[in-house]
Amino acid sequence: MRKYFKPLVVTSIVFIYLIIIAGAVVRMTGSGMGCPDWPKCFGYIIPPTEASQIQWKPNHEYKKGTIIIFEEALKVAKSDFTTSTNFTPQMWDEYTKHNYAKFNVWHTWIEYINRLVTVLSGIPILLMIAFSFFFLKEDKRIVFLSFLTLIAMGFQAWLGKEVVDSNLLPFKITVHMVMAFIILAILLYLLFLVNKERNENIFPGSFKAVLIFSAVLTLIQVALGTQVRQYIDEQVKTLGENAKSEWLNPPALNFYIHRSLSILITITNLWLFYTNRKLNLGLFRMNWVMICIGLEIITGITMFYLDFPFLSQPLHLVISSLLFGLQFYVLLKVFNPKKALAGI
Repeated sequence: MRKYFKPLVVTSIVFIYLIIIAGAVVRMTGSGMGCPDWPKCFGYIIPPTEASQIQWKPNHEYKKGTIIIFEEALKVAKSDFTTSTNFTPQMWDEYTKHNYAKFNVWHTWIEYINRLVTVLSGIPILLMIAFSFFFLKEDKRIVFLSFLTLIAMGFQAWLGKEVVDSNLLPFKITVHMVMAFIILAILLYLLFLVNKERNENIFPGSFKAVLIFSAVLTLIQVALGTQVRQYIDEQVKTLGENAKSEWLNPPALNFYIHRSLSILITITNLWLFYTNRKLNLGLFRMNWVMICIGLEIITGITMFYLDFPFLSQPLHLVISSLLFGLQFYVLLKVFNPKKALAGI
């Protein structure tokens, strides 16, 4: 049964990347408030497909918790009841967590698919926990990290609720994104523990220090990127979808920091790449790190100078998450405990 554990870890990692992709598409399309409540969507398990489903109707049966838009405000049914010919305010509560009361079927279903992917990701994680007990005597870290993944996913789901309830507060969006990277790191550590890879090389202290520094820089860069993205979202609300050339006019301070930091990240990783080849350290993933950095620069330049072409924003985020995953796995290789589990 041990042989099934590694595929489950890999599947969980794939799901985390799918969640990141889905989240990026939600941001790109402005669908973050497509479902104004959580975990349901307008009070439904399966969200509405047309506006008439969330408008008040006479002689209609409503279930407790159903949400409607009435007079540009969200109303929540207090209990199961059937409406009369007139609207009765006493049967409805005001939705007080935020005042966003709009319906766009595309936004609703994009956000719903994002949530659905998150829910489905729990299946391989739960199975992973069950299979982790086969390693209990050999390495208790595998059991602990499997449970930690589930706890982190639960916390991430709660953060998702907080993001919706806050009407997409920038700080909470940033924390939500960083948490996804933390979950990815836990799963990559699990993968490393059960992998057959060996690395007997001795790494210089300077290489280790710069590698840690580069990974931290990537995390900071992603956090700054979410702030830049939030600034763009506000510009879109003010200027409209068709004014792409003005979205970064004038650029925010975070944008300049974000752009300047990319230069430092490139220089740092070029040094790591060169040192790896010069000392023959065997870290072939450094090649992929440099490819990801190159693609990040290309997508960043494309967004700024070509006015945000379609899919350029989610691609920029997804590549950064791939970059972090590669960097973290290289970190694990460099700080290798020099022993991996055999027979998997």
